[in-house]
Amino acid sequence: MGKEKRCFVMGAGSFTDMKIRPEKEDLVIAADGGYEYLKRLGIKPDLLLGDFDSLELIPEHDHLIRHSPIKDDTDMALAVAWGEEKGFQRFILYGGMGGRIDHTLANFQLLTALSRKGYAAYLIGEGYIVTAVTGGRLNFHSRMTGMISVFCMGERAEDVTLKGFKYCMDHGMLTCDRALGVSNEFTGQHSSVEVRQGTLLVMWNETEGLEESREKCR
Repeated sequence: MGKEKRCFVMGAGSFTDMKIRPEKEDLVIAADGGYEYLKRLGIKPDLLLGDFDSLELIPEHDHLIRHSPIKDDTDMALAVAWGEEKGFQRFILYGGMGGRIDHTLANFQLLTALSRKGYAAYLIGEGYIVTAVTGGRLNFHSRMTGMISVFCMGERAEDVTLKGFKYCMDHGMLTCDRALGVSNEFTGQHSSVEVRQGTLLVMWNETEGLEESREKCR
């Protein structure tokens, strides 16, 4: 089986570096001001999309979709929806944190929605990798170091198991009104985050890279 194609979206939030780079078969979308970041990196997006309030101009591009600033979704959410329409199920999102906290929270909700569809999506920036998992498990390599935090996205997440961390949990429950999973730590052994009912938002240090694997619960 070949490597799964990825949809990269660059937003207009804070950005320092793209440690995970798109390859030839991947789709790259610039969401409004994210176009300037891609230009700086020498990466030409396949699509430029947005209301262009961040850029304050409409650049010339062969594939451009302009949206009204009066809309129900953010530019990043619209870019992801376009990628979904093209059949992508793995998303790498940059420029989606920092600056306006409301947009950061909106992107956490976006990760949750994609996870509930069975997709893998990662929001990267501000020193973190953030992803969501629904009815599944994230497996981490023993070389992972630093902090990891786990939050419930929804009223409750049930049958939660955290293995190989400083603080473990066995078939427990997390709720949206208590940050019980904050500030856990990798311990130099294989570790995993599993939830059988509900959705978890999981974040760890960007320098550690992505998880080793993810799988659905049986």
